[in-house]
Amino acid sequence: MTLVGREPHVGSVSDNGLSVVGIEQFRVHPRAQTAIPQRADLALVAVKAYDTAAVATDLADCTLDACLSLQNGMGNESQLAAELDCPVLAGTCSYGARLREPGTVAFTGRGEVVLGDRDGGRSAVADDIGAAFRAADIETTVAADMPTRLWEKLAVNAGINAVTALARVENGALADPPADAIAADAARETAAVAREQDIDLPDERVVSLVERVVDDTAANHSSMFQDVSAGQRTEIDAINGYVAETATERAPVNETLAGLVSTWERHREQ
Repeated sequence: MTLVGREPHVGSVSDNGLSVVGIEQFRVHPRAQTAIPQRADLALVAVKAYDTAAVATDLADCTLDACLSLQNGMGNESQLAAELDCPVLAGTCSYGARLREPGTVAFTGRGEVVLGDRDGGRSAVADDIGAAFRAADIETTVAADMPTRLWEKLAVNAGINAVTALARVENGALADPPADAIAADAARETAAVAREQDIDLPDERVVSLVERVVDDTAANHSSMFQDVSAGQRTEIDAINGYVAETATERAPVNETLAGLVSTWERHREQ
């Protein structure tokens, strides 16, 4: 296992190991470096969506058996596949974690990894990776319907991330008016765009998913909330922005949310 990342996190992990705190506490000692190795069985990509293109270019020089994207937003897998010769799988992850400081990760909630062929269908490579994850005590499902799963996750992120970031609230605040209606409308618009892409995704399904995630993660702060709080770039273009740009008809809620967050991004350093 090799952790590839940026300093000072990599240096701290290399010197002292990776400390996990929170609902479970332990320390592991992976190899840690800033350069991508020349050979790997699997590249597990967990970078922000706006870094995917650069990572894909760097990974092109690495001999890989497979690549798995566990990222927010849409379009990551296609960017990776355009540069890599190996199978590129899609995945989602509902485990809660955040970087507390270099070398320390806060484990905030157990969840599940779902992975499979990015175009749908069965995959022997996905089966092998799923078995390896389960052997490491990671709750894992190997799915044959990843396109639908990705759109479901996009609908949840579209409903929760920007709303919590703009309102500066925990996820649980979206259970109450007026935020609940805004989140539901953003999710419905996402489902409508999914159906335009021949994905069977009813409005009721995505609204139910948003409500469930809001309830299950009520005390959590979304990743976009954390980005805005830290004054960092967000993944808005790959979430609400993607919905707004892909929609055949206008998606006004997603368009508005994307526009507001993008405006904040442009002016955050002024």
